[in-house]
Amino acid sequence: MSAEPLVTPDGRYLVVRGRLWRRTDPRLDEATRASLVHDLMEARRAKKTALAADDAAAVEDARARVDAAKTSLGERGPVWWDDDAPDETRRMARNTRYADWFADVEADAATN
Repeated sequence: MSAEPLVTPDGRYLVVRGRLWRRTDPRLDEATRASLVHDLMEARRAKKTALAADDAAAVEDARARVDAAKTSLGERGPVWWDDDAPDETRRMARNTRYADWFADVEADAATN
């Protein structure tokens, strides 16, 4: 059983191995979110199949579908928040405005 992913205090990012990854737009209703996640998973499976078949055109099509789903989920493209905070996706948490918070989280984890 895996632990819940670490989420920044403002809920914008997941932290995976110290790196920030934008979360899904929380304004999406559950049915829309579920449909988009289903589309994303189908596109990822299509990409895997296309890679195994060495079908470059199908790989590109699947990649475009993955990108479209992730953009619709709010994980790529324009940010879903409206306070003009920059997108810090893919940056190491220790090098962002979350640095102090992340240092505290790491310190707590080291003592437990």
